[in-house]
Parts: sequence; structure tokens; C-alpha cells
Amino acid sequence: MNFRQLEVLRTLLATGSTIAAAKTMGLSQSGVSRLLQQLEEDLSLTLFARDKGRLIATPEAMKLAEDAEHILLGIDRFTNLAQDLRSGAIGPDVVRIGLPNSMSETFAPAMLADFVKDFPGVRVETFFDTTIAIARLVEQRIIDFGFLRYEGQLSAGIEMQPVATGVSVCVMERGHALSGLDTVTPKELRGVPLILVGRHRPTRVMLDEIFRKAGVPQKVKIETHSNSSACAYAAHGLGVAIISSFFANLHRHLPLEIRPFSPHLTQDFGVATAAGVPLSLAAQAMIGCLKRQIAAVHEP
Repeated sequence: MNFRQLEVLRTLLATGSTIAAAKTMGLSQSGVSRLLQQLEEDLSLTLFARDKGRLIATPEAMKLAEDAEHILLGIDRFTNLAQDLRSGAIGPDVVRIGLPNSMSETFAPAMLADFVKDFPGVRVETFFDTTIAIARLVEQRIIDFGFLRYEGQLSAGIEMQPVATGVSVCVMERGHALSGLDTVTPKELRGVPLILVGRHRPTRVMLDEIFRKAGVPQKVKIETHSNSSACAYAAHGLGVAIISSFFANLHRHLPLEIRPFSPHLTQDFGVATAAGVPLSLAAQAMIGCLKRQIAAVHEP
């Protein structure tokens, strides 16, 4: 049996003829007759008596029609639910995401405002942490996905989808003496108070090596562990921060100047998900919102 056979039963009971049923269902008369014949054969029951072109329902047909209506209503509900899931009218109870701390102030609110327009019924849970912590949350399936910086080999339990790239830049207060330069090198930073991020992390180790090779001792004024704090410190004239252009662009609302640092370091960023675990439509939509927000932030 299939649900089309049950629809034929319901429609024939309502219309009383194959011609009317065919018109109602958008089928040919022969198609309706064939579905009815298949249903009767599958059930080994006669459902309609034929009388001069008219169909007269048997008591068995009337009894089966009650359950057929319940089944068809269930199918209708199932189809409508699928439609609502596709359209975003409803979704899973919650979408859990992990983001760097530096994306909490402006990026995340704008991304979520975009998301809730299409998924108003979905609850969102955000985790702000380091790349290592976010990767662990993804692998343990505590969150649906995380946005993180790629810093070498990832666990086999994580899949990475590249979505953005950044290069090292110098961030300083407006009017800073170095803001007149097109590019800043270690030579120009000799004796300049520095704000550096991520001590002992791979990118920081490479940055320290650049200064060592240039023969320029670093005058580290502030060590910090978030790009947002580095930008805020620089905006208050506490020093020059060397960070990724990706994060610097998130803080262009601050009174800052941003200049390329040479030789530059490149950082790759991506969306991390648990390997082999499918995402809900709502989680996929959230990733789409994240990508759109990245594109908006990095517009010239």
C-alpha cells in the first residue's frame, strides 16, 4: 500500500465517482481506477460495489476510511513539518556554536540578528573561548560547529572548512607616528611599546623569530590573550599591537590605524565540525550567516 491509494479511498468516498475523484486529485480516470484496484488487491477486500458507473462504498470501506483519514492527516503533518524545517519556521531546539572571544562584541550579535530573521524559533547557545578549547568542544560534540584559527594538524575527529584568511598587521591609535607609513617592519618598531598576543602559540613564535632575525629586540609593553583587548589597548595609546588583519577588521569602529606588517604572517580560519556528523538545517544556516558577516566585515 501507499498513501496515494489511501487518498483515492478518501476522495472516492467524498465524490462517489472515478471521474470526480480524478478531477479532484489531478489524475486521469484510469489512474484512479488503477490505484483503487491495487488497494483492493493489497487488502484482499472489495471496497466499492459498481452500479451503472456509480461506486457504492461497502461497510468495509467505511470502516477502513476512519483509519485512512488518521494516516493521511499524519502524513500531512509530517509534510508540513518538513516544509517548516526547510523554510526555517521551526527547527531543532538549539544550535550551539563556538567563537573566539574577540568576536563576542560586534561580530556575533550581527550574525545572530541575521540568523533569527529566518529561524525565530531556534534557541542559540554561544561559547567564546580559545582555538584549542573550541576544537575540543567540537570533537566532544558539545557544540555543532566552531570558528577557529588553523594552527597545525587537527584531530581526526574534526573536519575543517576554510572560510577566511588574515595577514599580520600593526594596529595603533589614530595619529600615531607610524601611521604615516604604508608598511611597518621590525626596524620601525625598535623601541616602540608593543602589545602582543598569544605567547607560545605558533603564530607568536614565528613573529618572535622575525624580530630575532631582524636583530630588533622587542619592547613588549603588554602581553594579552585576546585580539579585542589588544585593539582596545592600542586605541588608548598603550602601544602598537601586531595581530591578524581578520581580527583587526572586526574592530574598525575603534579609533585605530591599521598598517600592514612586513614580513607578513598568514593565518587561516575555518569552520570546524565533528567528522562524519551531519548538521541540522539550522546549523547550516548559521554557518551561512557567519560567512555573510565575514564578507561584510572585510568589505573595503
